[in-house]
Amino acid sequence: MLAIVQDVTERLSVEAQLRQAQKMEAIGNLSGGMAHNFNNMLGVIIGNLDLAAPLIKDNHDVAELVEEAIGAALGSAELTRRLLAFARKQSLRAERIAPNNLISGIVRLLRRTLGENIEIVVDLADDLSPVIADSAQLEASLTNLATNARDAMPNGGQLSIATVNRCLDADYVAANVEATAGDYPAIEVSDTGIGIAPEIAQHIFEPFYTTKDPGKGTGLGLSMVFGFIKQSGGHINVYSEPGVGTTFRLYLPRAAAETARSAELQPTPPVRGGGESVLAVEDNPRLRQVLMRQLSDLGYQPIEADGPVAALAIL
Repeated sequence: MLAIVQDVTERLSVEAQLRQAQKMEAIGNLSGGMAHNFNNMLGVIIGNLDLAAPLIKDNHDVAELVEEAIGAALGSAELTRRLLAFARKQSLRAERIAPNNLISGIVRLLRRTLGENIEIVVDLADDLSPVIADSAQLEASLTNLATNARDAMPNGGQLSIATVNRCLDADYVAANVEATAGDYPAIEVSDTGIGIAPEIAQHIFEPFYTTKDPGKGTGLGLSMVFGFIKQSGGHINVYSEPGVGTTFRLYLPRAAAETARSAELQPTPPVRGGGESVLAVEDNPRLRQVLMRQLSDLGYQPIEADGPVAALAIL
């Protein structure tokens, strides 16, 4: 009798990661498509409310109702933005960033917002490489992780933020199918909270998945962080032990030495047209109607086209 014994533990782990990656990709495609269509509808709602606001400014009761409706619509737009972030379809303004400087600025804010019972410990590597990322999205991601850490430490604890240069080698990539080998500046956010059970950890990046009580979270925070890191060309992982704490590691693409800094955007005054012609191309008829009205109100002579073929014919 001949027996062959093979340890398939590693293979099963990789297969499970691959299935999870495929599931996240499918959820991302679905979420991105829904967010895009919902954004069009929100554009019509917000646009028409903006157009109606000046017409009823003398009727304070109606003006207040319109203002409340605009606020709710903008809140809905924020949800779609987070869905687009998870789906990796948001617009990113990538620039050269020194993570240590960004973290130092965030920590000053966190010390005031997390509460006195949360001790913040910072350990920043002196030789940390610069990264290429959207600074606003990176700041939002770190703030989100810090807020989650606070919620995981209801009785207080320690929040640690550290930076370090790390190398993801072939062995790591073989065990983490979504990672790409290479050198990465890494940001580690750790807490001493209640930790995450293994059966929950595999779902934490999925949109609308949350263990918080109803009304205390949308379930889009970590999915937004996941989508931002992946869209930036980085990698994220989480290590947690129930009763011990949790560590999130963000691996960001390293900036090349010759990468130039992005120019700072300067605020511009409101623009008014002087009768210039503007070609407005939009395939959604309701949204196109709003755009035509907005351009007319701004003093332009809009010409509408329902798609690129019609636009080229007009040109």
